[in-house]
Amino acid sequence: MTESKKIAVLCNYELLPGRVGGMDYFFWLFDKQCKEKDIQVDWFFPNLYHHGEYSKLSIHDCNYNVENYFFAFCKQNKTDYSHIITHFLELCTPSFYKIKQFSKAEIIAVDHNPRPLYGYPLKKKIEKRIKGILFSRYIDVFVGVSEFSKSELIKDFGAQIEKKSIVIFNGLEISKFKKKKNFSSNNQFIVASHLRKEKGIQDLILAVKDLKSFDFTIDIYGEGYFEGELKKMIQDFSLQSFFNFKGSVSNLTEIYCKYDYLIHPSHGETFCYSVVESLMSNLPVITTRNQGNVLGLVVENKNGFLFEELNVVELKEILQNILKHKFLIGNCWENSKLKNFSLAKMVANHLALVLNNKP
Repeated sequence: MTESKKIAVLCNYELLPGRVGGMDYFFWLFDKQCKEKDIQVDWFFPNLYHHGEYSKLSIHDCNYNVENYFFAFCKQNKTDYSHIITHFLELCTPSFYKIKQFSKAEIIAVDHNPRPLYGYPLKKKIEKRIKGILFSRYIDVFVGVSEFSKSELIKDFGAQIEKKSIVIFNGLEISKFKKKKNFSSNNQFIVASHLRKEKGIQDLILAVKDLKSFDFTIDIYGEGYFEGELKKMIQDFSLQSFFNFKGSVSNLTEIYCKYDYLIHPSHGETFCYSVVESLMSNLPVITTRNQGNVLGLVVENKNGFLFEELNVVELKEILQNILKHKFLIGNCWENSKLKNFSLAKMVANHLALVLNNKP
């Protein structure tokens, strides 16, 4: 009887019961299908919760230091992994060299990290290029979650990684999304994102402060370090009647369809889950031309409206025209490309890497 394959997945992704999103569903289904292939998975997360399907995973609580915990675990247990996969870890660091000193595992590094709107400062660019020269050799496969992500990886770490860089799109369980059917306007908008400065919600607040003569509401779903600053801006501009903070919820798939538009004024994305989720719910999207629309799924006047990153005036004009009924998406056009972003396809492609079949 052959011994089952064992892999490790290092995820610098905090487990939060109040936030269940695309990556959570991916982790659960990937683990399930690995078990069906007789592949054991050791999961290394910053913390431990048993919500959803996490109770079925073999999880190591890393006490918010995934890499150091993993090194100590491997030193103590001498586990023989065939593959080590990383999600949300910084790439091309000495950690990858360190792993190769005690493991012959194939290392697959998945890039989820957005870049600054105007790129990294020169010093950071040089640092990344040097790290690429020194440490990229210890990563066997680089995975970008979009074509943009892949090209940025090569730009960051050098042309030497191009031949071992691939794209595997993130995916969602399409059937879970309740479809919007009523497109009559209620002047209700939704924002769904981590509350970080890079998500550009401050631009939306600046746009709304000049639209006080209209009657509308914007519900903001999500949590993050920038929440306090956003609330202060809203208070300073006396916009409390326009914005509602709803926190993190686990049923966004049922909520999108209740709104008129998703607003996503992001400055930096690699994939942009909320835009894909919105479109899967037939909800039109207002987002930034290059970053929010990094996958090219939003087509002007068909399933949404686009504006330049940081352009508050352009965003204000789009909202104003919607509120004046000059802009109207009477029925959200369904982009045929959406089928490429299924959870099943994402899991199959990642599993192919573990089975040594390049997707």
